[in-house]
Amino acid sequence: MKGGDEEVATPAGPPQPLDWKFSQVFGERIAGEEIQEVDIISAIEFDKTGDHLATGDRGGRVVLFERTDAKDHGLSRRDLERTDYPISRHPEFRYKTEFQSHEPEFDYLKSLEIEEKINKIRWCQTANSALFLLSTNDKTIKFWKVQEKKIKKISKIIADPSKAVGNGNVASSSNSNSPKPFPTNGVSPDRSCNHLGNDLSFPPGGLPSLCLPVVVTSQETNLVARCRRVYGHAHDYHINSISNNSDGETFISADDLRINLWNLEISNQSFNIVDLKPANMEDLTEVITSAEFHPAHCNMLAYSSSKGSIRLIDLRQSALCDSHAKLFEESEAPGSRSFFTEIIASISDIKFAKDGRYILSRDYMTLKLWDINMDSGPVATFQVHEYLRPKLCDLYENDSIFDKFECCLSGDGLRVATGSYSNLFRVFGCAPGSTEATTLEATKNPMRRQVQTPSRPSRSLNSITRVVRQAETLGVDANGNSLDFTTKLLHLAWHPTENLIACVAANSLYMYYA
Repeated sequence: MKGGDEEVATPAGPPQPLDWKFSQVFGERIAGEEIQEVDIISAIEFDKTGDHLATGDRGGRVVLFERTDAKDHGLSRRDLERTDYPISRHPEFRYKTEFQSHEPEFDYLKSLEIEEKINKIRWCQTANSALFLLSTNDKTIKFWKVQEKKIKKISKIIADPSKAVGNGNVASSSNSNSPKPFPTNGVSPDRSCNHLGNDLSFPPGGLPSLCLPVVVTSQETNLVARCRRVYGHAHDYHINSISNNSDGETFISADDLRINLWNLEISNQSFNIVDLKPANMEDLTEVITSAEFHPAHCNMLAYSSSKGSIRLIDLRQSALCDSHAKLFEESEAPGSRSFFTEIIASISDIKFAKDGRYILSRDYMTLKLWDINMDSGPVATFQVHEYLRPKLCDLYENDSIFDKFECCLSGDGLRVATGSYSNLFRVFGCAPGSTEATTLEATKNPMRRQVQTPSRPSRSLNSITRVVRQAETLGVDANGNSLDFTTKLLHLAWHPTENLIACVAANSLYMYYA
């Protein structure tokens, strides 16, 4: 490897597993506290710099956090090098602001309630120190601008008792020798100013003098969020994804059957680029579950389906991209098909690696890493909670089998992460030869529960079957810990440049660094 002009020796083996530590928590739940439905976080996203983090909740609110550790010293790098404390510190964040992004609505044509829950948040390019982001609920996408505005204050009140104002004329305690006031509004100067019609009258001495406020702009600032555009009425089904293009001008939105292409500057028009809706809905075999633009090539995007496949499409091929450029799917093992096969194969989330070479996908049981240059199958498969396989029937009965877990990659592409039940999340090393597999719990003591399973098992788990099955009979995981299907870690995000993971447990936001 080369870093600038300096050659660095290539390590002999895969990187060592990371030692994760608790960093921060926002909205920590007190024991016994009842969680309000509207406070449950439903979306999370770092911006490209990693200096800002946004979360959205089921109440339609967007909360912004900003990084503080980089600003604490206020010194240049050269000055920091001369000081005693180290330059490198793990990222720390603080609350910045929040705003109401969406409100509950009602579609009268379809007699359908549209809830305010934020499904996705995506950061856009910044300009003039203002922050821009897209947020969406089931039907409507909004483009927000968040900017610091200087606060205007009233500094003093000017009150001149020597002057009073009556009906537009200078009525006052001035002497009677002053010239008669100039007629205004067609009123004769000879006419009494004490009465203007039947309903309005003034006291004989006129009105008291007016107090005029003086407004000055202070040095204090206040964050103001303003909705710049609303992109609506383009989706018949619930929006599950939005993704910004690398050109900085366009973005896509995807629902179950269609993907639309938008220009950020135009809110009343979009172009349908993928349409899976058949002429007869009875012929429908799969739906779109997630979609994302390539991070570098503005003409390429990928979308996943409920059948476990990922399609890479090229916008240069045709206006309507019903035919894909590449198809990524794993062939089914003979004799392994069951009632739950298609349900657990459905991909809930896909993410491009930072360089665009790999795609990470999450289905119900596994994480899969795909090389876009190799469509024969995934280059790596990571078992997230294989010990749940014998319990698929119970998970189907309580609808947990339809939970949609998200996934993320580290900025260097060496690790991947995703969530599970009991507020657990797993970090896997995906470098060649890596056996890293860490299980953390979204608490202040993340290493409390460790599931000792290999990070890169083969697609058949014969080697650990006995260990797993002993635990499954008790309704616990492979390490003997009880499982709680009501607490699930669905949403998490990896800092773009550092080893910091932000994850969501109900209404709490936890951060861990390594």
